[in-house]
Order: sequence, then C-alpha cells, then structure tokens
Amino acid sequence: MTSRIYRPATNLVHAGQVRSNFAENAEALYLTSGFVYDNAEQAEATFKGEISHYQYSRFGNPTVSMLEARLATLEGAEACRATATGMAAVNAALLAHLKAGDRVVASRALFGSCSWIVSTLLPRYGIESVFVDGGDLAAWEAALAPGAALVLLETPSNPMLEIIDMRAVADLAHKAGAIVVVDNVFATPLLQRPLEFGADVVVYSATKHMDGQGRVLGGAVLGGKDWIDNTLQPFTRNTGPAISPFNAWVILKGLETMALRVGQASRSAAAIADHLAGQRQVIRALYPFRADHPQVDLARQQMSAGGTLVTFELDGGKDAAFRFMNALELIAISNNLGDSKSMVTHPETTTHSRIAPAERARLGINGGTIRFSVGLEDVADLIDDLDRALAALK
Repeated sequence: MTSRIYRPATNLVHAGQVRSNFAENAEALYLTSGFVYDNAEQAEATFKGEISHYQYSRFGNPTVSMLEARLATLEGAEACRATATGMAAVNAALLAHLKAGDRVVASRALFGSCSWIVSTLLPRYGIESVFVDGGDLAAWEAALAPGAALVLLETPSNPMLEIIDMRAVADLAHKAGAIVVVDNVFATPLLQRPLEFGADVVVYSATKHMDGQGRVLGGAVLGGKDWIDNTLQPFTRNTGPAISPFNAWVILKGLETMALRVGQASRSAAAIADHLAGQRQVIRALYPFRADHPQVDLARQQMSAGGTLVTFELDGGKDAAFRFMNALELIAISNNLGDSKSMVTHPETTTHSRIAPAERARLGINGGTIRFSVGLEDVADLIDDLDRALAALK
C-alpha cells in the first residue's frame, strides 16, 4: 500500500500485506518454525539485533507480522504483538509491565479470567490489587491517590455493559504514575479506539469479532512502539505466548469482512434490545445506545455504535433463564461471543461462576441474567426465536 491514509474498511482488507516474489494476491501462510541464514555471520548479526531477519516463529513470523501491522493500522497504534489467545494478551500486558511491590487498580467489572489474574495471580507475586466500581470517578481518584503502576479496565464491560469514562480515568491514572490497559473486545476497534481517550495499551481476544466465525483462537496487544519493543516483547519472546501462523492467517481473512459483520450485528442488536425491553418477562434490557442505559451519553461519546452484545434479565431467576435458553431453537448456547452465529450464555453459571456470589451481586449479575451475542442471522428470525423461548416462561 501507499502512504495514503485509508478508512477502516479498506485497512481491514489491505493493511500490512507483504507479497513474496511470487506476487500472490491473498496473504501468504508461512507454516515454518524456523528460518535459515545465508551464512554464520548473518545469524550472529541477527541475534545481536544488528540486522532484521526472522529467527524463529515464537519471536516473529511473516504471516503474524502482517496481522500485527493490519491491527496496528486499524487501531491507530504504533505497534502490535499478536498472542495465542485473548487471555495470553491480557496476561502478557500485565506481567510484562509489573514487578513485586507494584500496585494495580482495576475496574470491578471484568471478565472472569481477567478478574482472577488481578485478584489471585498478581498478589502471588507481591503485586497489590485494588478493585473499584468503574463508573465511580471518586473511587478511582481515591484508589489511585497512593500511586499505581497499572490500571486495567474494560468498557463496555462483560457482561453488564457498564461504560467507563476512559478519558477521566486515564487522566487520574497518569497523574498516579500508571499506564492504562483497556480490554476493548466488546466494542472492537471499529466502534471505539481507546488510545484516542488516553489509554496506553489496548488488548483483544482476536477470537471474537476479528476471526468472528468460531474457527481459531488469538489475541493482540497494541500500544506505543517503545513499550511494545522494550517492555512487552522481551516478555513474549521468552515466555512463548505466540500465535500460530495458521491462526494468524485465518484471522487476517476474517478481518476482511469484520466491518460488514460488526455493522450488521450491531444494527440487529439494537433492534433486539428494543424488542426485549418491551416483553413482560424481561425485567430489564441493557444496550449501550438505548436511551434507558444509565451511561448512554458517555457511550455515545466514546463509541460510534452500540455493539453486538445485549444483556437482559428475566423474571424468575436461574430457573426461568435455563427454561428460556433450553427453549431456543436457532440461537445456540455458548460462552463465546462476537461470532457470525448468535449465541446466549448464563454468566452466573459459566463465564463469571468463579467470582464470589456477593461480588456477582454487586456487579448486577444474578440468576436471571443472560448475555446475548447477536450474529448475522435475519433479525426477524432471531426475534421469532426469542419470542418462542419467552413464551415457554408463561
């Protein structure tokens, strides 16, 4: 590509592509563990860092490099490192930066595995962890007053779609000496770009909307070149959370249709949220762009659309939720999200089951809570399936 600046949909198709001497049109898949050198001197210079040459696919691979370049262009980041999974991305971003004696402040509303890393893993290494309610700026200010090394948050949050004021939190964090890491999986870089709101690092599960078709696992960490090269890369090179070239290639092909998929699924999700909100069996329906979302104004400031996820609560608790889910015919039960196929999950018994009951209640997750990842089916068919399942509760 030229140096011309293109829009996101174009970058999703073209950014980062490097053609071999065979001039292939599709991105090449380099299934190789290692690379060879013209001579011993070239190998020595490569390991000294004096020249740029691929060494080993745990360190770098041409297919993976194309994925990293494409994601960096899309995010507006200086650099990117792809990882084997989304949780590998989160873990690497945190452990690469932190050391014993450091302090982390995190939003309370985190994906279950992210919460476990902050609450359980980090303290094992002598790192203090503090949780705050993400929407309470006074709580952020108080928690950051003693200083911190890192702030972790996700917005919209999983599964209750809480919105956090990234600019305000970033300002507080930077004054406290912390970098800000944002999990942007729900919004995707198409609907929200955290770096523009003061974040330093953005993490993704590329398994979700980027592949978006339920095929492979992957993750990504994006940020400034100095931090990626000198803080993150030594950690990933030596601990090995590398993505396979095949998975990177599949995600590259998935990115080509990401704008179409996220756009359509977001429009369907908005319509489904409106429909669910009008059903008597539904206590509440949460969607960032609905007028009754408690942080709709902030959501509209930070996001260009409401996203592909809808969370709702059924009257009747776990029993009603299970009867509803078991009555679905088209919509699958799965703990994945961001897929072309629609799916529902019950956070209390799956993704957030290892979070203490009192903490789940504080987050608003209860037996009647259902997270709905809206796919690419005809929205009328999805609504019909929802209505049939709701009828089973009567």
